[in-house]
Amino acid sequence: MMISKKILVVLIAFFTLGSAMAQEMLTGFQREVRLQDMSLKSVVQAKTLPFFDDFSISKVYPNQQNWLDDAVFINTDFSLYPTNTKVATFDVLDPTGRVYSHASTVPFAADYLHSAPIRLDSIFEIEKRALSLADSLYLSFTYQPQGRGDAPERSDSLVLQFAYRTGNKVFDRVDSINILVDLYLEANQIDSIFPLDVLYAPQGCNEELFWVSNRILTWGDYVTIPCDSVFKPEVAWRNVWAAKGQTLDEFLAEKGDYFEQVMIPITNADYFFDEFQFRFFNYGSIAGSIALNNKSNVDHWNLDFIYLNYNRSIADTTYPMITFSESAPSFLKRYRQMPYRQFLGNPTSAVNPSFEMYITNLDAISHQTNYSYFVQQVGRDFAYSYNGGTCELFPYSQMGFQNCELGGCHQRHACPYVNSNFSFDFELDSTSYSIKHYISDSTVNPILVDSLIFRQGFYNYFSYDDGTPEFGYGVEPVGAAFAVQFEMSTPDTLRGVQMLFNQTLNNANYDYFDIVVWRDNNGRPGEEMYRLSNQRPQWSDMIYDFMYYKFDRVVVVNGLFYVGIVQSELGSINIGFDASKDNSSYNFYNAGENWLQSQFAGSIMLRPVVGAPYIVSVNEIEEPKSVKIYPNPAQNTLNIVLPENVDQSQVTISIYDITGRLVLRRDFEPQISVVNLDEGFYQLQLQTRRGNTFTEKMIISH
Repeated sequence: MMISKKILVVLIAFFTLGSAMAQEMLTGFQREVRLQDMSLKSVVQAKTLPFFDDFSISKVYPNQQNWLDDAVFINTDFSLYPTNTKVATFDVLDPTGRVYSHASTVPFAADYLHSAPIRLDSIFEIEKRALSLADSLYLSFTYQPQGRGDAPERSDSLVLQFAYRTGNKVFDRVDSINILVDLYLEANQIDSIFPLDVLYAPQGCNEELFWVSNRILTWGDYVTIPCDSVFKPEVAWRNVWAAKGQTLDEFLAEKGDYFEQVMIPITNADYFFDEFQFRFFNYGSIAGSIALNNKSNVDHWNLDFIYLNYNRSIADTTYPMITFSESAPSFLKRYRQMPYRQFLGNPTSAVNPSFEMYITNLDAISHQTNYSYFVQQVGRDFAYSYNGGTCELFPYSQMGFQNCELGGCHQRHACPYVNSNFSFDFELDSTSYSIKHYISDSTVNPILVDSLIFRQGFYNYFSYDDGTPEFGYGVEPVGAAFAVQFEMSTPDTLRGVQMLFNQTLNNANYDYFDIVVWRDNNGRPGEEMYRLSNQRPQWSDMIYDFMYYKFDRVVVVNGLFYVGIVQSELGSINIGFDASKDNSSYNFYNAGENWLQSQFAGSIMLRPVVGAPYIVSVNEIEEPKSVKIYPNPAQNTLNIVLPENVDQSQVTISIYDITGRLVLRRDFEPQISVVNLDEGFYQLQLQTRRGNTFTEKMIISH
């Protein structure tokens, strides 16, 4: 039947809102990221001034309190000598981590970074007052083309736009109300509402709106009815600044520094409203002549230190901050990570005598700073520290980074020595150390301080790379090979290899290859020791996830050895390539005649696994470990309790067996069945879509 009688105006009280030449090559790298959550645009509250973000508290994705989208990548590695440690990198990847579907040789709009709405109508000091042009508003930021990545072409650009209201109204949404069904039933003297019955909006709403029932409704039920169309002021975007693409060398010659600070005055009254926004985006382009296997991530821009406030001037370019630039260093001489047993075989040679820190003073005056670091073995009592004492840190605008060449206290801060070796725990197969760096000035109020943290891992693999690929690496033609040199300090077993592959446009590099182990021949790959044939690139839905290729037999190695790939098909295999440190002396390629040393400065992202069975490593940056699992051992089901601040809808569960094989992956549920898993030891890994990882050991015993 048709329910159409109007309900009394008292119902308004129940309203709620609804809501082929032989060669080696580098190409850009493609990352996997989560889908952009566009609903944020309608739920985030307008911010008040000041607006500031240096991305220091963000990890992988922009802080959702400040930004509305996730297309840019927050990292410490793509930029070169940034203003401070982290930057937002723009590229040509869509929010799902793939090359944009509309990518072309003609420049196209790629990554966007929209600010949250900002209150530019008022200032909230002791009392609220109107904001005007007389308050001298400036938006400032620093930027850099290319960095360690790929240079944007001259036809590409980075653009800044401001939002303004046009004076028109546009449709926003339909508001709805929740109504107790009893009121419909009483008004119409019926007991039930059936499927296909029509319920009209009550008085106070647009009475032409209605809802068609899709189920049986009776006493005590609630129903959501559309109430009215909501219109909002139309917002358009205006270009206020842009930079043309160029190489970093060209940028340095033109600007004289690695990052350029831009000051944008806000001098148009159009922008003084209660939901002002600004946004950055980049134009990128895909070269038309490169092979399909190489179509990937290119045209990088790095953005940092975004600050919007009033009572500023064009000269307001310094900040009362002392900070670290660049990522935290490894304490190892050759590798970034290495197996603990191999470290114990020759600990003195493994550790660097000193390392370099990039410390900067963003203020206009000098500061009396103290630098120190603290080393703590994770889960053990071993610890030591280093205190570099106090030193005068000059403004960056005068002296740049703190310089080792100045000697004395400057050298103790910028080039500290490794104060002790790591512990010698011969009963352990693996261990790790948390290394925390601090720079501070306690003579001012408030105290200025910055910190940098690194996890020094001694797991069961060798690693030259830092886990972030700025490029993809490969060789051509068919039958070409590349290899990476490693060295055992004591004989050990080689069990497999971890590799990180670039997922190119349409997965064009999903080609066959062989994994090969070679003996040493006077500093070049020599006799073949082992071959695992007919492999293909593997990927997961995790960002920067190394995949494990297990050998079908253990290979005993000693001294120098080489692990690499022989390509079986035409086109580059496109493995990840880290450009942060020049390890080219350990990289070799063979295009058919002999082995040559690589001409590219960086690290091929290939990690041989040795010694004990495969161990899933943890993030270098130590995460809070507050996940609880029970029972452990588990028989049929496993219960998982997340930290209170973790959204379970954004978590993925992965379970690995003792060989490192992925045996289960699914979206998070607080209780999962393990009845189909064999008895034994497992690693449970929980990863949020913002890059945080929690790892727990578990046992299944049926």
